[in-house]
Amino acid sequence: MSRKYYRQKRTKIKSTPDRLRLSVFRSNRNIVAQIIDDSAGNTIIQSSSLKDGGQNVAAAQAVGKTLAERALAGGIKRVVFDRGNQIYAGRIKALADAARSAGLDF
Repeated sequence: MSRKYYRQKRTKIKSTPDRLRLSVFRSNRNIVAQIIDDSAGNTIIQSSSLKDGGQNVAAAQAVGKTLAERALAGGIKRVVFDRGNQIYAGRIKALADAARSAGLDF
């Protein structure tokens, strides 16, 4: 099965003022997650594994938990998950599960 079947179109993701967009970027070394307000074009909350230098599932879980804690402290409870072109597995899935278990709804 080709990788194209797993790709997600960003045009289908709809962000509203009630549900902001949780965007995830994964490189070979790090993972970065941001909560973005598309109507204003601003990044509201950001968390990454750049400081810890982690490139494994545990680092992704820490990023997801930290992001969710910051979001809940800022009054954000519901988001739309935007994984870009990444497959929903491995570090992407670990980040999403950690954010959900910490209290974010998506």
